[in-house]
Amino acid sequence: MSILINGSAVALPDDPRVSLLDLLREGLHLAGTKKGCNQGACGACTVLVDGARIVSCLALAVQYDGRQVTTIEGLADGDALHPLQQAFIDHDGFQCGYCTPGQICSAIGMAAEAKRGVPSHVSADLTADVTLTREELQERMSGNLCRCGAHNGIIDAIRETLTVEMGAAELAA
Repeated sequence: MSILINGSAVALPDDPRVSLLDLLREGLHLAGTKKGCNQGACGACTVLVDGARIVSCLALAVQYDGRQVTTIEGLADGDALHPLQQAFIDHDGFQCGYCTPGQICSAIGMAAEAKRGVPSHVSADLTADVTLTREELQERMSGNLCRCGAHNGIIDAIRETLTVEMGAAELAA
């Protein structure tokens, strides 16, 4: 039994009570995934599991046997940053940087949700294709807290990256 973490098979912990977050940080020394509230409310520990975003502090590692987990460390391609990582730098989408890994993983998962047509609380038409307005992006990223006030840079970085990936037609002012 193992989990595929950033492309490498990792044995499940012997203790079934170990959270995915603790396995990543303490077991594998992948310090990019942050422990914030440890209650699933801040989003600092967000990772991708099979492309979907989850808060790893509320997940038991054993639940993810056979699944693919991607952390912030697994997004880059060698020395080349993921486009969203570069956009965060270009748009000053961080100050202290503590929430940044969770923000980036969450934004990647959010983009996949939008591509699948998953509506949000502020979606006007639940049956229409998703148009990622600034309001939509803010709502969809509301589970990731930034206490430094880098929200505008974060949204700008996401908008820039999604414009390239999704096309301008799916984004609106």
